[in-house]
Amino acid sequence: MKHAVIVGGGISGLSAAYELDKAGVPYTLIERAPSLGGVIRTNRIGGSTIEAGPDSFISQKPAALELIRELGMADQVIGSNDHLRITFLQRHGRLVPLPDGLMMMIPTKVWPMVRTPLFGWGTKIRMGLEYFRKPGVFPDRSVAEFVRDHFGQETVDYLAEPLLAGVYGGDPRELSVLSTLPRFVEMERKHGSLTKAALLAKPPAKATPGAPTLFRTLKNGLGSLVEALQPKQTVLHGEAAEAVERTSSGFRVRRGGDWIEASHVVFAGPAYEAGRLLDGRLGELLGSIAYASSATVALGYRKAQIGEMKGFGILVPGVERKRMRACTFVSNKFSGRVEDGYEVIRCFVGGIADEGVLDLSDDAIVATLREELRELVGITAAPEFAVVERWRRAMAQYTVGHNARWEEIQGLAAKVPGVYLAGNGYRGIGIPDCIEMGRAAGRAIVTDPQP
Repeated sequence: MKHAVIVGGGISGLSAAYELDKAGVPYTLIERAPSLGGVIRTNRIGGSTIEAGPDSFISQKPAALELIRELGMADQVIGSNDHLRITFLQRHGRLVPLPDGLMMMIPTKVWPMVRTPLFGWGTKIRMGLEYFRKPGVFPDRSVAEFVRDHFGQETVDYLAEPLLAGVYGGDPRELSVLSTLPRFVEMERKHGSLTKAALLAKPPAKATPGAPTLFRTLKNGLGSLVEALQPKQTVLHGEAAEAVERTSSGFRVRRGGDWIEASHVVFAGPAYEAGRLLDGRLGELLGSIAYASSATVALGYRKAQIGEMKGFGILVPGVERKRMRACTFVSNKFSGRVEDGYEVIRCFVGGIADEGVLDLSDDAIVATLREELRELVGITAAPEFAVVERWRRAMAQYTVGHNARWEEIQGLAAKVPGVYLAGNGYRGIGIPDCIEMGRAAGRAIVTDPQP
């Protein structure tokens, strides 16, 4: 008879458990933390809903919205206020809005780029000449190499680095363009010029009432998705899986000194945890996937103390950065998340280049951020509350060669029937990516003809 063990109770493991629950396949879920959800957790302070980890999922990838609809929660979905979506970047200590018409770091409108003070004339001329590039096929290379080749170093420093630091907490000199920006690689192969490819593509929908928004979330926070996915079978909290061994009938997993028999095992946590439990070349490859640490800091203010903030938030490029990578003005990004009369500013620190910040005290981190916000937006008031959340080794780094590494991992895992991998370490770090992989693992167990 089938009995699965799911190692990891984040959104990937919960999605796998959801599929097993639907099919009535018994399982045991092992989660070292005292609660489920991984980095997804929602705090409620006064009348404000504040995410401890990710605050949304992108609309372009359907897996999250499909699951939410299946759970009967479609009426709780809210979209971002895209009509207010202005992002500022720090340049020489001042805030400069991202120019209109950018597709990430690809310019698609002439005059906004001509007029922006974000770039010098050398970069602007290079952006114009990029239109005449010819198609080409290149080996995997770093994001920094890719962007510099097309648009120059200034574009790496003031677009690629801050944008990817906000998503991956990573270094564009190390991150793989093939794994992090595969669409751009395909555009280069087909058209040569990224600008030409972007201009030929269907223009993005304008921010009008009823149009799809870039980001979506749940009215009561993403933690409500975790609540809706509470497993219906055995959950063991507080201790990690210690070992996994093959047996004549499948596997056995040790936890707390006791062995749990399993026909299938889903490794749904970080890749390095799966690498710790699996031996040989497979375990070595999984353990080689790097992860960055970060912290989110929610600062709550009365609006009367700080005035109105504009846009969605601020990105701080590495060449300008002290400690803060970015911040979000929560009430602007999503309506109904912040109590009337208040503003919550979510700040992000850490990342691959500044992991040591997580070792500072909460007070020290908050003091540092207060000083940086004073310099950037003139906030001098003390926050009414401050919540620091540390996420150690939580952000997978898709370094150069990641696609080849993942292909080898898949090939080796296929030789161990009954083993499945899910999580943010493989082919996408967002919530939809993790849900898709978790559900795929669950479905594979359900449809496996072997008992």
